[in-house]
Amino acid sequence: MTILDDSLKSRTCFLAALSKADRKCEPYVHWLLKDALPARMVTALADIDVDGKTPAKYDGTRELNNASRYYVNPEGRALHEVAEEVATIFDAQEVRDALAETTGADLEGASLRIELCHDRDGFWLEPHKDIGVKRFTMLIYLSDVIGQENCGTDIYAEDESGEPFWVGRAPFAPGLGLIFIPGEDTWHGYHPRPIAGVRKSIIVNYVGPEWRAKHELANPNT
Repeated sequence: MTILDDSLKSRTCFLAALSKADRKCEPYVHWLLKDALPARMVTALADIDVDGKTPAKYDGTRELNNASRYYVNPEGRALHEVAEEVATIFDAQEVRDALAETTGADLEGASLRIELCHDRDGFWLEPHKDIGVKRFTMLIYLSDVIGQENCGTDIYAEDESGEPFWVGRAPFAPGLGLIFIPGEDTWHGYHPRPIAGVRKSIIVNYVGPEWRAKHELANPNT
C-alpha cells in the first residue's frame, strides 16, 4: 500500500461524508460531518506530537501561541506521512470542486492551510468571525477521550446590537466535523469549560492569495 493508495481511499471517504453532510441554516449556514476521515487516519493525526517548546497560554485567541503552532506545511508534510496524506486529500482538485459545489465557497486561486491543534484545560476562544481572507473553514475532531463529549466548537448568533450570544455547539467525537464559509454572521468560539486530557483537532482553511503567512501553507509556492 502506497501513500497514493491511502490518499485515494481517504479522499473517497471524505467525499462520501461531504455528500451526506447535515446542512444547518441557523444561526448561519453550516454543515456537520460524520466519518470525515478514515479511523486509522484520525488516530495517526491525533498521535502527531505538535507540542512546541513554548508553554501554552490562553487569552481567548490562538495568536498568543503563534510560536508553537503546528501547520501542515512542507516541513510538517516531510516529517509525518499522515500529514502528507491529509494535505494531498484537501489539495486535490476533485475535493476542491466538491467543496465549492456543496458550500458555494469560492476556492479559485485559494491556498490550502491546515493546522493541528492540541488544546488543554484552560483553553478558550472568544466569539469571533474568521477574517475575510479565509474563504473556507472546516474543523475535524480527532481525540477520543472520556469526558470530551462536550468539547465541540461553540456557535453563536448575533443580537440586534451586533453582539454574539450562544445558541449551541457542534458535536465532538473522532471523525466528526464542522464546515462554514466565513462571513459577517459566522460567530464561533470555545466557551470556557474544563477539558479532560488534550482536545485534538485539525482546522482546514482555504485562503486567498493575499494571505501573508506563507509558512503556514501546505504549498506556499503555488
